[in-house]
Amino acid sequence: MTAVLPTIRDFEAAARARLDPAHYDYFAGGAGDEITVKANEAAFARLALLPRVLRGAGTPNIGVTLLGGRVAMPVLVAPTAFHRLADPEGEKATARAAAAAETVMIVSMAATVAVEDVAAAAPGATLWFQLYVQPDMDFTESIVRRAEKAGCAALVVTADSPARGRRDQDVRNGFDDLPEGMCCENLRDGDGDGDGDGDGDGDGDGDGDRGPVRPIVMSPVISWEHVDLLRRMTRLPIVLKGVTHPADARLALDHGVSALYVSNHGGRQLDGVPAAVDLLPEIVAAVGGAIPVLMDGGIRRGTDVVKAMALGASAVAVGRPVIWGLAAGGERGVAHVLELLRDEVEHALTLCGLASIRDLEPGLVRRC
Repeated sequence: MTAVLPTIRDFEAAARARLDPAHYDYFAGGAGDEITVKANEAAFARLALLPRVLRGAGTPNIGVTLLGGRVAMPVLVAPTAFHRLADPEGEKATARAAAAAETVMIVSMAATVAVEDVAAAAPGATLWFQLYVQPDMDFTESIVRRAEKAGCAALVVTADSPARGRRDQDVRNGFDDLPEGMCCENLRDGDGDGDGDGDGDGDGDGDGDRGPVRPIVMSPVISWEHVDLLRRMTRLPIVLKGVTHPADARLALDHGVSALYVSNHGGRQLDGVPAAVDLLPEIVAAVGGAIPVLMDGGIRRGTDVVKAMALGASAVAVGRPVIWGLAAGGERGVAHVLELLRDEVEHALTLCGLASIRDLEPGLVRRC
């Protein structure tokens, strides 16, 4: 990245110019006809803000508390796979940028850097770990233990993937595997050497005699029973990701989850699911303030963050914008994307006459 880019759209354009076309399509694309991918962004354009004036509110406070921890802004780094396709440092660079922004990075189970190494690269970072429950619960537990040992503060359990999404762009491009020398490092059969590099040779460089990598298994047998098993397995808070139906939100309360995460997987799983922000109010109503509700999908501006939070989100997460920053400028690119969103949130709150992110409420949003 040779110059400061003014918008996330500019970062996307820069990323597209730098990425292998098949890799760009992997990150940008979605399932089927990509109806849901497009809907996520279009839904925010149909929401308008109705600002208040002459409030004397001063500089707004945009910090929030989530699961007992304080973050400097209500924008988290969503779990996304394969960061090393965008930058050689991969998830390490992303974690350092998230730490500098004083926000949460949700490390993907499909990360190309082991969770131990992500944590070591960004001391003091607040990391959560995203998990696809595997039918082999012993293997699932081994991954959970690695996340705990690495210092992750929460477990984000993806519930919307009993099967892989059908992504036509990847089929057209023949993209079905990572390049040589790259893999999903959290899918190895254990570390076993205590040095946190996942390679078993004890030198910390990640290039030694490493264990085998298992495939991620998307299984239709995963059920609420597995959520209960996880609840007994770990003391980490469980955030249930991929909730779109109010009935499931109410069931989640019964099963003791600590937070819900409204998401249609960025349009990458079932095409035709409504936009995440359109689903948000019903999920918020279903839980009645009992637990936090997060959301992702289609956020490209600070005003989008404000709209989502006015509709009841406790915080939002961004995935593709972070990848665009990483591809365009590595750690600095991610840091600038997060800075852009932070500044735009503060600016939008100021123009809405609000002193704090906590002052947002549904009356500030109108549907066009």
